[in-house]
Amino acid sequence: MSASPVIALRKAIRAALLADAALVSALGGSKIFDEAPRTAEPPYATFAETQMRDWSADRSHGAEQFITLAVVSTQRGLSAALGVAQQIVVLLDEAPLALEGHALIDLRFVSLETKRDDKGRFARVALRFRAATEYL
Repeated sequence: MSASPVIALRKAIRAALLADAALVSALGGSKIFDEAPRTAEPPYATFAETQMRDWSADRSHGAEQFITLAVVSTQRGLSAALGVAQQIVVLLDEAPLALEGHALIDLRFVSLETKRDDKGRFARVALRFRAATEYL
């Protein structure tokens, strides 16, 4: 089998998001991280929780993933973070991404959750997507 479908999907998502000039502008740069550096200034997006399950059939090996992207902002209210989150949903929902070593069968937006972190200083919007992939 080829490399991890989780890594392949993350690389493809990051490349697709960074290829969009409007999103990069809204983030103030190429600020899409696996983990945000301590010096990162919001807004930025990070890969958060991922869940992967076997999704194999008789003749093909596959994976089902639930992947969460978090948008973080320090703007008062949630509108700035929600605006960036909506841009990400538009870019990724049903996107035909090319994955290294895997075929993407489907990528769909599942849910959105908002919350305030660090005594209300950070607005966080978590976007959850479901992906189905097959090993090549």
